[in-house]
Amino acid sequence: MGETMPLHADAEFDRVAQDYRAQHAHSTGVSEDALDYFASYKIEYVQQLWRERGRSPRTIMDFGAGIGNALAPMHEAFPEAEIIALDVSRASLDLVDTQAIPNVRTLAYDGLKVPLPDASLDCIFIACVFHHIPAEHHVALLAELRRVLRPDGVLVLFEHNPLNPLTRLAVARCEFDRDAVLIGAREMRRRLVAGGFVRAASKFCLFFPPALGLLRPLERFLGWLPLGAQYHLVGS
Repeated sequence: MGETMPLHADAEFDRVAQDYRAQHAHSTGVSEDALDYFASYKIEYVQQLWRERGRSPRTIMDFGAGIGNALAPMHEAFPEAEIIALDVSRASLDLVDTQAIPNVRTLAYDGLKVPLPDASLDCIFIACVFHHIPAEHHVALLAELRRVLRPDGVLVLFEHNPLNPLTRLAVARCEFDRDAVLIGAREMRRRLVAGGFVRAASKFCLFFPPALGLLRPLERFLGWLPLGAQYHLVGS
């Protein structure tokens, strides 16, 4: 995770912005540097999706960007793309601004309405955000994301897998996850479809920790197995 987006809870993540990485490293039992492994993992997957499409996105939104863990690898993967880091926590976005990552602009919002025009994005990236948002707001918020995504655009959503006991332990140990409600892959897919996404395919992922990163090529054979630490959904 590396992402913050609780609806109307900007003050909560404003308080933890400065030591977010340290708290997250403590809860997952890995070093702060190893957190970059998880961000790069996700961006490499998004990059592969676009390679298969034979083109690159011109505009990307990191929805719930938090302090920007995914932004540097995102810019490296898509150097020509405009990247919008959107979050409810202005303090988190201020930390993004200090990084001065090329082609990245920050955008604060109220947790309800994305302040962008209809069909203005090629890609929306969401990493472990929706478990912070009350479930009753999910479908409306996903419909809002569908509004700002172009008809041929792609939404890529990662979430924690509640079937993985180590994931549940990490969430339980994390101070800023104390109110988190984990969502199963099937239910998250149902909400995505209810929000207006015609196609929504899911796979499980993150079977191997950083120490076993050399085994990552095996993950393409394991997406069906509901034991990965997380899962991802691709919606269009």
